[in-house]
Amino acid sequence: SAPRTAHGCGSGALLGRFGVLLQGLLALCAFSTLMLKRLREPKEERRPWRIWFYDTSKQAIGALFIHFANVFLSDLTEEDPCSLYLINFALDATLGMLLIWLGVEVVSWIVQHKKYAYLVFGEYGDPPQAAAWIGQCILYLLIMVFEKSVISLVLLIPGWTKLQQILLGYIPNPQMELVLVMFVVPFIVNAIMFWVVDSLIMRKYKQKDTLDISGSMETPQALRTEESQVLLSPDVDFDQSESDQDISGLHGRNQKMKQPSYQVVI
Repeated sequence: SAPRTAHGCGSGALLGRFGVLLQGLLALCAFSTLMLKRLREPKEERRPWRIWFYDTSKQAIGALFIHFANVFLSDLTEEDPCSLYLINFALDATLGMLLIWLGVEVVSWIVQHKKYAYLVFGEYGDPPQAAAWIGQCILYLLIMVFEKSVISLVLLIPGWTKLQQILLGYIPNPQMELVLVMFVVPFIVNAIMFWVVDSLIMRKYKQKDTLDISGSMETPQALRTEESQVLLSPDVDFDQSESDQDISGLHGRNQKMKQPSYQVVI
């Protein structure tokens, strides 16, 4: 293994006192974007605090898993852990986002096909059930495990070492490098990721789908079909009654025309 460069982070720097302080500040600032997102939702579609907590806590669990996995992987070698963490984070924010979207779409299709109503992301029942939240947290954590496993396999491809050597080589101060890697870049990227993922796993109010406890679904198309049948049926009856009246009137006039006329001669 190659020796560490003088300007790189030292071993254990990510979990040192300064590193932990930066990570706590990062978590506070990053999740404040989810609070801002809730405040920007339309009032008629704004989630109650309990539903918002259920939605965002899934992201918190997944983000903590990814973060500590990156910290663990960054300290496995003798290379600069800051640059290794930045590479892991960059892959999570690009290829990882695609994998998360794919995982959410596949899981959502499976649970809707199997009619597991409480496992649909964002649906917790009425009133909201903690069991539904726990089940969705487990599903989302499995998606995170899948995403991190694929990213770890990608890191085994040769060529990342050269990128690591030039990624942060222009920063001579280890603490400045730690601030850039553990706070500045993750805050910007996490704010975008949290916003996008929250839109993926929250309840889709615009669809106006209805779910009952048994898992049956009424789609908007079905509702429109029933409404159209109800709206059209009076018109059909009205048209039929009008046509019957016209026909009966026509028969009445014909019968009057066919009746013979008599004249009385005195």
